[in-house]
Amino acid sequence: MNKKEAQKRIEELKNITAYHAKKYYDDDNPEISDFEYDMLMLELRNLEKEYPDLITSDSLTQHVGGTVKEGFEKVEHEVPLQSLQDIFDYGELYAFDERTRKALSSESSEENLEENDEQLTLDNIKQDSNIDLKYVVETKIDGLSVSLEYKKGVFVRGATRGNGLVGEDITDNLKTIKNIPKKLKEPIDITVRGEVFIGKKEFEQMNFEREENEETLFANARNAAAGSLRQLDSSIAASRPLDIFIFNVQKCDSINFKSHIESLKYLEKIGFNVNPVKVLCKNIPEVIKEIEKIGDNREKLTFGIDGAVVKVDDLKQRELLGTTYKTPKWAIAYKYPPEQKATLLKDITFQVGRTGAITPMAILEPVKVAGSTISKTTLHNEDFIKEKDLRVGDTVLIQKAGDVIPEVVGVLKEKRTGKEVPFEMPKKCPVCGADAIREEGESAVRCIGIECPAKQYRNILHFASREAMNIKGLGDSIIEEFLNRNMISSIADLYNLKLEDIASLKKDGKKFAQNLIDSINESKNNEFYRLLNGLGIRHIGVKAAKQLAKKYKNIDAIQNASVADLLQIDDMGEIMAQSIYEFFSQEQTKDLIRKLKEHGINMRLEEKSIEDNRFEGKTFVLTGGLENYSRKEAEEIIENFGGKTSSSVSKNTSYVLAGEDSGSKLQKAQNLGITIINEEQFIEMIK
Repeated sequence: MNKKEAQKRIEELKNITAYHAKKYYDDDNPEISDFEYDMLMLELRNLEKEYPDLITSDSLTQHVGGTVKEGFEKVEHEVPLQSLQDIFDYGELYAFDERTRKALSSESSEENLEENDEQLTLDNIKQDSNIDLKYVVETKIDGLSVSLEYKKGVFVRGATRGNGLVGEDITDNLKTIKNIPKKLKEPIDITVRGEVFIGKKEFEQMNFEREENEETLFANARNAAAGSLRQLDSSIAASRPLDIFIFNVQKCDSINFKSHIESLKYLEKIGFNVNPVKVLCKNIPEVIKEIEKIGDNREKLTFGIDGAVVKVDDLKQRELLGTTYKTPKWAIAYKYPPEQKATLLKDITFQVGRTGAITPMAILEPVKVAGSTISKTTLHNEDFIKEKDLRVGDTVLIQKAGDVIPEVVGVLKEKRTGKEVPFEMPKKCPVCGADAIREEGESAVRCIGIECPAKQYRNILHFASREAMNIKGLGDSIIEEFLNRNMISSIADLYNLKLEDIASLKKDGKKFAQNLIDSINESKNNEFYRLLNGLGIRHIGVKAAKQLAKKYKNIDAIQNASVADLLQIDDMGEIMAQSIYEFFSQEQTKDLIRKLKEHGINMRLEEKSIEDNRFEGKTFVLTGGLENYSRKEAEEIIENFGGKTSSSVSKNTSYVLAGEDSGSKLQKAQNLGITIINEEQFIEMIK
């Protein structure tokens, strides 16, 4: 590659790496793997090494990626939080050792010495190959780097790395992490650096719960940890299983540590949770042995790593070696290449989650990857399979993503024989046979069967919830128990439960059983909208359920409504109307409605005469917090006076009721000239 071509490629790489660094550091939402990013940076670094006059300050080889997020206070680091230079083979490790020894034996290093420090002279450093140079090998934790500042042993401030010189004050979020001591065992002034992470099992459990709640899954544990810490609301960090390992003393004026290992032992002594893997090595062969040992044991570690760190142990030697703008010259990071294995894609099956999401699963010829045998893995969704052009019978490449989750990374198309079978998502649920629907704008295909066995736990839990049928005492653990004991298999079975069966679940459970039976029986007389909400029709909540009940009066009329009819309801969008129509078209829905009718469940609107309809024809939008009413109470008052409420401001809005901390709705109302009232004015209106 000539210089002109190199310059063009360098510019391309600077733009590409800057984009992906922003996605990684600032957005906590990477689009490529760590290995792919590392390879881009390696290519950029090698080109700049070949053409040093093309190096510019905006290149990520010259500074740490990451910026300070808006909303956080800035923190200037007294000691920069630098990044490490990455290497990918042992030859580079020997080159690092050679550079380090040469620098320590060179007289030019005297320029780095303080004139008044008699102890730091090159006479104290052995020359050439005889230099007493020891290294510490540690695991490179895959998380978010932070600094913790203590005054007289008390934790006073914590910050992200940011760009290395300036970070974000995230003290409140860090205080939620139980392994960060609020008070040390000694009253010392000290600043330390650590890595916040989420353990492997904790990450899997967290993603499982997010899937159950129909929330977007985290791409990996690192981004889950980073995203949790960079939230303005500290309760979010408190709800996540965050942990930390400390790996360095940044600043401590009162103790003169001689070595890195000595400082780590002291940190453990005063209460810090220190990186558990830290081995002192006499030479590079010993370093390589430890790197290989870490690599062999990666599967056994409870936390994710993205490499091994090699550091000079002697702190005086570190001072002599110095740093560049971005990286210390006394440390380096060895990155493990992701292990990939080829195997046969024997079949693609389907797993139906509690929300009805149908996930394709790869059934593989068992293959050992990164220490564990892989025989199946998720294929995520229809788009993922089509993007990679996966076919049953293909030879595929498997690797472990983030040392935790096995994934299919590609197809060896040159091994195709022509007998491979193209993939198609099912049109029917593989568990219950109901329609499987993919809505516009979504990646998931979902079963919409109300009686699908895979969905029963979620269906029943929602049916019994406070805003639906409000069956008191029917919580998640009781539902699980009913299902596990085959006491129920659908919503309708709740109304077949016997007192003695429920009582058998608990010691002295007769009172509990009687209360639950009473609550189940009371639910038969609920307002009609509660049943509609309880059925769990996708996109239909309390408000839409009330509108349906008001418009159609009974369940039969709703079942017979067309999409065009449903669209006549105020605020009813096409997606909502289609969802209602498809739901009531299912044989499972018709079967459930029939069973509930037999149990005497109320399925019609009991018309209430509105004596005072002062708000008839008026639409209210509520924003902000009210002092005397909850949002729900205020909405009910408006509806009882014949009015209606909406979630969005438009030219058809009559009033915006604005409380404390009103947001964008208030601004929009002002722009449109909508009448804005406060709580005091609202109270006057309803007297």
